Amino acid sequence: MSKKLPSNVTPTSFENAMAELAELVTQMETGQLPLEASVSAYQRGSELIKYCAAQLEKVEQQVKILDAGMLKPFNTEANAEDQA
Repeated sequence: MSKKLPSNVTPTSFENAMAELAELVTQMETGQLPLEASVSAYQRGSELIKYCAAQLEKVEQQVKILDAGMLKPFNTEANAEDQA
């Protein structure tokens, strides 16, 4: 008896996509999925990875806009000197 994988439904959030991806990886690592289910799990995993990458790209663009297009390095030494 194989577990039915979700159809090509767009995840509701980045976190949900990551959780589903982690579940798929666990199922595939057990080696107990039939061949067709393994192929479906691989395909779904690929879709989830693309979704997550797109979400991360959107967030990166938002950060660039919020920071006026200039990403600044995080410098812990300068912050420590300012607080001293």
